[in-house]
Amino acid sequence: MNPSPIRVTIWNENVHEQQEPSVAELYPKGLHGTLAERLAAPDLAIRTATLEQPEHGLTQDVLAETDVLLWWGHAAHDKVEDAVVERVRQRVWDGMGLLVMHSGHMSKIFRALNGTSGKLHWREVGELERVWCIDPAHPIASGVPEHFDIPYEEMYGEPFMIAGDAHVIFMSWFEGGEVFRSGFTLQRGFGRMFYFRPGHEAFPTFYHEEVLKVLANGIRWLKPTVDRPYPKTNVPVSLEPIAPKDFAFCKVGIVKG
Repeated sequence: MNPSPIRVTIWNENVHEQQEPSVAELYPKGLHGTLAERLAAPDLAIRTATLEQPEHGLTQDVLAETDVLLWWGHAAHDKVEDAVVERVRQRVWDGMGLLVMHSGHMSKIFRALNGTSGKLHWREVGELERVWCIDPAHPIASGVPEHFDIPYEEMYGEPFMIAGDAHVIFMSWFEGGEVFRSGFTLQRGFGRMFYFRPGHEAFPTFYHEEVLKVLANGIRWLKPTVDRPYPKTNVPVSLEPIAPKDFAFCKVGIVKG
């Protein structure tokens, strides 16, 4: 019997595609649509959601039916309602996986789960990015070469304000000499988070086979391992006090009954 598919929701603010013709030409179905097509697989049940939908497409029902949520945001972080952010954070605590891409490092949900500002250095000149796999034993790195090149990308550079317990899997080098912790994981409550840097909207990064391989591996690693509320919000059932028992206490070698 085949296991149930992983239920994936790809969230994209979908702003650049509507405002910038070059981005619309590069991603005619939106970043979310391109990712949904490129990541399609028999073991994944993929849906998409965008900022302009009611509750940003992330209703309680949608999140309850999501195992792994992918998040891409850039120009409208402040437009995301705090109530929706809190709803997503609670789902991660309960076990849902969260994969944050590229400029999502400044999203409300990324900063809430990191407990940091998420700030970094950046430069957009379309330079080469070399992504190094520094933890090839991690499942997200399965089948990924020692390094791969992305011909044109936006530079992100250190220092990167992320949580101290981040487990780094990928490190990037750019033509300008900067390095960057471009792929790392966190455990939050019962859920996992994975951040992956590549994916600037002005470049065809989401057509890159190795980038898609990392994202696909990330989705499968982020699949929930437990399904229970965290922390418990219900009042535990009252228990009857334990009946008194006769105990023997030992003090300075003297045993009293």
